[in-house]
Amino acid sequence: MADRLKGTVALVTGASSGIGEATARALAAQGAKVAMVARRLENLERIAKDIAGQGHTALAIEADVTDQNQVIRAVERTVGDFAGLDILVNNAGVMLLGPIPGAPTEEWDRMIDINLKGLMYMTHAAMPHLLEAAEKSERGAADLVNISSVAGRQAGAGAGVYNLTKFGVGAVSEALRQEVSKKGVRITIIEPGAVETELVNHIRDGVREKAEERWASMTTLTAHDIADAIEYAVTRPAHVSLNEILIRPTEQP
Repeated sequence: MADRLKGTVALVTGASSGIGEATARALAAQGAKVAMVARRLENLERIAKDIAGQGHTALAIEADVTDQNQVIRAVERTVGDFAGLDILVNNAGVMLLGPIPGAPTEEWDRMIDINLKGLMYMTHAAMPHLLEAAEKSERGAADLVNISSVAGRQAGAGAGVYNLTKFGVGAVSEALRQEVSKKGVRITIIEPGAVETELVNHIRDGVREKAEERWASMTTLTAHDIADAIEYAVTRPAHVSLNEILIRPTEQP
């Protein structure tokens, strides 16, 4: 059923490719006005033009989620252009795998800055608007969706700091759920397993090959599979909150 999100406004981070792009397209197809945030403006503008060509509304916003001032401006522009904010999807993230001994620690900083601090900056800036939407909108609810990972449930060698960030996403999401759920803001964690996206490409040489070999051993998920789960979560009736969705490829151990 189309137009289940008619009249709503969504903001999706990391929307220039992969899960973020697929999510922006899926929410727009359901009638939401979608603000797409990422650093690659050219990609965002191409996607926004395509969404507009299908009769929907999308806004491209260039911003780095690790910069709190840019995050605040992105939220303010979304609310200013679209007169509110009902759904936030914190998707921006990186997966820089490798063993802890001898690791380039700048990779740790990057993951913590994007996967945790960026998510928290965006959540902090958006929360007043989500609370207002939950109180005043016809839906009777607002949604915050945080993209975590199977790595947020199970720690493993070669992924320790990535595990740290994704376990952190789970912890802060559950704490926030306890703080705002009675006010109508639903918190959902999406925990994908292996997905065919750009994440693997960011892993450094010597480590990436092992990840690619593991991915090649199974039929991986697509970005659309994850977007479909997000769409399902945010289109439930107001009294239904899907707090945690774990999605693995069928063949993934």
